Amino acid sequence: MKMEMVATCLFGLERLLGEEIDALGCKRIETMDGRVTFEGDEYALAAANIRLRCAERIFIKMGSFRADNFDSLFEGVKALPWEMWIGKDDAFPVKGHAIRSKLFSVPDCQSIVKKAIVDRLSNNYGIRWFTEEGVKYQVEFFIFKDIATLMIDTSGTALHKRGYRPQSGEAPLRETLAAAMAIISRPREDVLFWDPFCGSGTIAIEAAMLMSNCAPGLNRNFAGESFPLIASDVWDEERDRAVGDIVEDSNFEAYASDIDESILEVARENAKRAGVADRIKIFKEDATKIKKLDRKGTIVCNPPYGERLMTVKEVELLYKKMGETFAGLSPWQIYILTSAENFERLYGRRADKVRKLYNGMIPCGLYQYFKNYTNDRTGEKKGQSFHKS
Repeated sequence: MKMEMVATCLFGLERLLGEEIDALGCKRIETMDGRVTFEGDEYALAAANIRLRCAERIFIKMGSFRADNFDSLFEGVKALPWEMWIGKDDAFPVKGHAIRSKLFSVPDCQSIVKKAIVDRLSNNYGIRWFTEEGVKYQVEFFIFKDIATLMIDTSGTALHKRGYRPQSGEAPLRETLAAAMAIISRPREDVLFWDPFCGSGTIAIEAAMLMSNCAPGLNRNFAGESFPLIASDVWDEERDRAVGDIVEDSNFEAYASDIDESILEVARENAKRAGVADRIKIFKEDATKIKKLDRKGTIVCNPPYGERLMTVKEVELLYKKMGETFAGLSPWQIYILTSAENFERLYGRRADKVRKLYNGMIPCGLYQYFKNYTNDRTGEKKGQSFHKS
């Protein structure tokens, strides 16, 4: 059963998500801010939910059409084959977004979309009243520049909720963003991966799952599993295939440290639930006092921004101390996520590359240092690159 699907993601992760979709063997159709449209069958849909590390949700795309007024929205929605999925007893709540479009009132659009679906299903089933007590099909519309796209959510709970993190710190990093940071840093078996601001351990856990090829959605369920049109065998087969792809003998090693000892037990429990506790050493350590070990290493971290943890002045001092300490780790690679626009000045060194990402709704930069520097605060580049980005 061929269909179009839409995978959504945090802004800035579209390229990584697209590469993941390519790896599934699916054909990409369109990429725009926060979403990638692709083509595949029901097995691809199940695999996308189970395997994609950077996706937030997987939708079945019902169709797209121009909608610059309520009449065109109603007729466009009504023309779509909703009866293919939604039975006469099923639930079909509606939600959505409208951006840079003439139809900007979300509540009004919700009402129109709902009425149009009801009208379509009424004509097909010969009834006017729907109990909506059966399978839930969450309908979502996205209207962008007067083009409406109608979709059905197959994920249910957002995909960043892997199931291993019932508890987190005060300013938790979304698992999908942590996975993206790990992917960008290119972890290797012969290189120590270290998050010195680990909190509940998310970055190190996602890196360990990546290196053991453990699918992030293996230990959770999805809304699409209740859809009668997708056989339960499809989900079972894709889960079995993902389990078979797990690498058991990886030599990858991660360190996860934090100055707050109270959060470390949470990190340990999360690592156990994720099945990667044997790959991560979790311990108390001040990030501004860490020492380079006699091996290659990569630092990947998400220090406080001064928005939810610490004051701005405390964070500025922290970044200065980080710059002094991390300079002594050369030629280790460093990847730091922060929303501070003056980070490089405080850190004392210009990044080799800065990637714009979003931590929730907070615009951030992933500051990447992968060249060898001397310990100075001039920002001058010296030495040779031991890893090209």
